[in-house]
Amino acid sequence: MSNNLEVEVVYFYARENSKSHKTDKFELIYDEENPIPIFRRGIKFTLALRFKNKSFDPQRDQLRLIFNFGPKPNVIKGTRGVIKVTKERTPTNDFKFWGANILDLSSDLILEVWAPTSAPVGIWTLQVESSIVNSSIPPSVYNHEGDFYILFNPWNCHDLVYMPEERLLDEYVLTDVGKIWVGPYGSSRGREWVFGQFDACVLPAAMLMFEKSDLPPASRGDPIKVSRMISKLVNSNDDDGVLVGRWDGEYDDGTAPSAWTGSVQILQEFLDTQSPVSYGQCWVFSGVVSTVCRALGIPSRVVSNLVSAHDANASLTVDKYYNIDNEEMDYDPNNPMGEDSIWNFHVWNDVWMARPDLPHGYGGWQAIDATPQETSSGYYQCGPSSLEAIKKGQVGFNYDVAFMVASVNADVMRWKEDNTRELGFARIYSNKYHVGRTILTKQAFIFDPNGDQDREDVTLQYKPPEGSKAERLSLYNAVRGTELAKSFFALPDPGLEDVEFDLEELERIKIGEGFCVVVHMKNRSDKVRNIKALLSATSVFYNGVKASLIKKEDIEVVLQPKSQETIRMTVKADEYLEKLVEYSNLKLYAIASVQETRQTWTDEDDFEVLKPKIDIRIPPEIPIGKPTPVTLRFVNPLKKILTNCRFNLSGPTLIRNQVIRYSDVKPGGLVKINADITPKIAGEQILVATFSSKQLIDIRGSAKVEVLEDEE
Repeated sequence: MSNNLEVEVVYFYARENSKSHKTDKFELIYDEENPIPIFRRGIKFTLALRFKNKSFDPQRDQLRLIFNFGPKPNVIKGTRGVIKVTKERTPTNDFKFWGANILDLSSDLILEVWAPTSAPVGIWTLQVESSIVNSSIPPSVYNHEGDFYILFNPWNCHDLVYMPEERLLDEYVLTDVGKIWVGPYGSSRGREWVFGQFDACVLPAAMLMFEKSDLPPASRGDPIKVSRMISKLVNSNDDDGVLVGRWDGEYDDGTAPSAWTGSVQILQEFLDTQSPVSYGQCWVFSGVVSTVCRALGIPSRVVSNLVSAHDANASLTVDKYYNIDNEEMDYDPNNPMGEDSIWNFHVWNDVWMARPDLPHGYGGWQAIDATPQETSSGYYQCGPSSLEAIKKGQVGFNYDVAFMVASVNADVMRWKEDNTRELGFARIYSNKYHVGRTILTKQAFIFDPNGDQDREDVTLQYKPPEGSKAERLSLYNAVRGTELAKSFFALPDPGLEDVEFDLEELERIKIGEGFCVVVHMKNRSDKVRNIKALLSATSVFYNGVKASLIKKEDIEVVLQPKSQETIRMTVKADEYLEKLVEYSNLKLYAIASVQETRQTWTDEDDFEVLKPKIDIRIPPEIPIGKPTPVTLRFVNPLKKILTNCRFNLSGPTLIRNQVIRYSDVKPGGLVKINADITPKIAGEQILVATFSSKQLIDIRGSAKVEVLEDEE
């Protein structure tokens, strides 16, 4: 008969350990029936074992803790950790290996245990092997029924995701509501987003992403590979990942991207159906990426690039082509398989980590992008790209640095049909300043529900000051590493240009107001110049795709020597209202040709017609655990009835993904609903709301509230 120790129970102290591991906000550890421990690698946690038949005697009993990860655990690959429990103290050795020390063995055996800072992240299991010293009797094996999570640890200096300025981790790992800047340059504004990384569905959804990926279990402790996998799995293009992207305004068979208030509802649906969720756009992809990264322990921030280039042919330029009649061509003759475009804005993520695969100095923030634009290594994934490499134009470094350089710093080039040129086109215009006008993220520790006092400009982290010698050298450094770019940048500049043109930029137009397209012209020569100009206004989707022509005018001007003139085209509200598409983005476009010199100039401006915000009325202080009434209201700005109306409400610990249907709204009518929220946790909390209808979408608002402890 075996006299081996017989394990009765293993207790992980899920709640007690969570404080020191900074995992105490995760809902999974508070499940009444099955609390799931969540630990960070590289920090000690307390573990207790109770035995059925006798107490542990380190002189007589041999005890091994075996931690397993994945289907084929292997010590060499790091997916199995084996700890021999002895009375000798085990040094942490910078947390390079699994280890344990005895804290108490008077009754139950209480241990402090740690996982190495290289351990794969995800779900682990525990086996306990017990035997007698110098005995031939086979060991007894106890398989602990419960699983536990191991996460990255950005608070440990030996972890690759360590962030030296630890206070910032309160923002980039622990903050569960943030902002995402959307809209064209000049009229962008922060869109509230509930990350909700501590919700009970998030870590299981992240594990489903791992299962769908081709990332081996042994690689799941490497934040470089994990973050690249996340950029691939948050879109559904290759592996039936989380979100289906769509940009055409047709969302009746799913949820419109503008209707989401945060990531939790998306990840819950993905987990429940194990299928992609419809629909997402760039800020939705980035919001989900930050949720998953923060849940796993990778510091993450959402980054918005206002005026973002999509370089489809690796030329480091965005190219538009015009025929002999000054009409824009709808294809790219130098890239028949695709077309360059300029997005009014584009949103991706920065994640923080060391880069031991690159030369020293390229760690820190790394850009990853889950929006499926171009393939990388055969898949729709992007990054991680070192911001330092992007800034220096080091396109030879992994991963996708050239694509990111173009996104923030491509030159805009315009080409006009010219059969006398080798390419069949002459370069008529080059703009070095248009792309990457401003790159924004949310400022740490600030949330402004009514304005943009919480935005942070991080443009200089991506590129040197625009127009500086360093900025040009950075781009030319990238050009040297890209063959097609060499040929484009080697072309001569256009010839004589003695007429100056300037398109006035519009910034903020309220819906229902008219506007003008205005171009100023100045003749610097001492000769008459005859000018033909075309002005137009078009509704566009935010990714640059044209929707409907609103108005265009051909104008001819005789510009006297050393003189100035202004031309304009007026657009009334009734001319554009029926042609607006989602997010109400408009593009103003102007092109002009000088007859005498063949000088051709072109420019464009994007702006957004502003819609009302939801006014959320709630007391500034509310009690914990008691229902509190909330009122949401705004006025319909359109001269049409709104149908298929609904509100979405969300706020961590306040309300979870509530959808409220609403009746049809008359033209100019007041939209008003009442709801109740019941706070679960004291402290500052944030409520986010969106409104959508068939005729009007992307109406939103937020409110900040202080939840007070019960005084009883």
